[in-house]
Amino acid sequence: MENAFTIAAYVVAAILFILSLGGLSGQESAKRAVWYGIVGMAIAVLATLIGPGSGLWFASLVLIAGGAAVGYQLATKVEMTQMPELVAIMHSLVGLAAVFVGFNADLMINYIGGVYEAEGLVMGAVDAGGVKAIGLPKEVYEGLSAFGQLIAKKSSVEIGILRVELVLGIWIGAVTFTGSVIAYAKLAGSSSKLPINIDTSAKKLPGGHMLNAGAAALSVLLLIVYLGGSGSWALVLLTLAGLFIGYHLIMGIGGADMPVVVSMLNSYSGWAAAAIGFSLGNDLLIVVGALVGSSGAILSYIMCKAMNRSFVSVILGGFGGPAGEQMAVEGEQIAIEADGVAAALNEADSVVIIPGYGMAVAQAQQGVAELTRKLRAAGKTVRFAIHPVAGRLPGHMNVLLAEAKVPYDIVLEMDEINDDFPDTDVAIVIGSNDIVNPAAQDDPNSPIAGMPVLECWKAKQVFVSKRGQGTGYSGIENPLFFKDNTRMFYGDAKASIDKLLPIID
Repeated sequence: MENAFTIAAYVVAAILFILSLGGLSGQESAKRAVWYGIVGMAIAVLATLIGPGSGLWFASLVLIAGGAAVGYQLATKVEMTQMPELVAIMHSLVGLAAVFVGFNADLMINYIGGVYEAEGLVMGAVDAGGVKAIGLPKEVYEGLSAFGQLIAKKSSVEIGILRVELVLGIWIGAVTFTGSVIAYAKLAGSSSKLPINIDTSAKKLPGGHMLNAGAAALSVLLLIVYLGGSGSWALVLLTLAGLFIGYHLIMGIGGADMPVVVSMLNSYSGWAAAAIGFSLGNDLLIVVGALVGSSGAILSYIMCKAMNRSFVSVILGGFGGPAGEQMAVEGEQIAIEADGVAAALNEADSVVIIPGYGMAVAQAQQGVAELTRKLRAAGKTVRFAIHPVAGRLPGHMNVLLAEAKVPYDIVLEMDEINDDFPDTDVAIVIGSNDIVNPAAQDDPNSPIAGMPVLECWKAKQVFVSKRGQGTGYSGIENPLFFKDNTRMFYGDAKASIDKLLPIID
């Protein structure tokens, strides 16, 4: 059978990718799961070079070496706190690749169609017996790439299907590209290495969702026009419409919803990859794209449930929003020094630590782990409360705590620990804002109204480790900081924890 080795290798790679995805659901199996993915990708690349990519060794090896060099640089230089924006910008590359593959398919169809026309034949025609007749001169056919030869063998119906596939790939890829670039800029903020700097607030052009709906309707119209034989100009306009939709959708989503956005863009990139697979006739790309697309969509749905967000609302660019003016925050933030925090911890029997993105930025996880060891050695009950969207990616805090060797059995999810706060002596919030914001329950006009949060204000004492009096990533004021039982432990999280350690009994 032609390309039998490639097909068998793709099956093995697909199985390894499925095992990898399944293994990532648990901390203990995650390391093994990563190796499944690495081996699966190595098999897939080797099989492609031997099969469909044969004859293009030099170009392939140069591109692989270039990609490996860039990947190595990113892996060694990107901090854990920068992983969300790294994921976002990587999604943009998948989208851009889908756009290029789609246009390449269109150019190849037009080129082969032109050769057929010059020979006086109709591309995709079949003979009287229903068998596809390849009317290309032998030297032209043999000079085509594997992809070109694949197109040359297609019937007229198959060519029509290919046109639909390439349009979907280009459109999804265009939406993914600009959407991911905007998500990267919002996540990176002032530290962005790209020449764009976007704040995290939701912004829409005049007309808002009607512009998105109009661009989507225009895309459908251009699809019909393109399939009607209008030419590549319709494809170019459809791409521009997709680029606009990606830009405007993500611009209309605020910082509080960005973790869902990153996950949703992951799903988009998966469907773009699947569309590429259909266009190229590559079964492995179809399987992997479907895995990524479906898992990303499922994760986004789970995150929306955790944040009490409408899944459709978020993916449509933050449809809806606050119903009116938000409640005013009364009171003042009262500061406390390390001695006061240490005294409370020394007297406490139960402590709950709530980590957030600020802990990751300050790289305070090692100090927090040491604080945990000292408190537990003193006979105190210490646990960690993890919100589903703590940090800027699902599992962000879990990874940091695992890296610092925090025992996994004391790291609890929100639903497991929320009822225990009234019986907790001390709650320590380290670099969190939205996930401990009581406005989610008390203010129906808050941008995070209805979002389940960690109810740490119900503890007897709350200490918040925070750099200053700012509002945090999403720009939403937090009434927790003004409550009578809350004290603000200002300063860099790592430095603050280091001050505490020597004075803990």
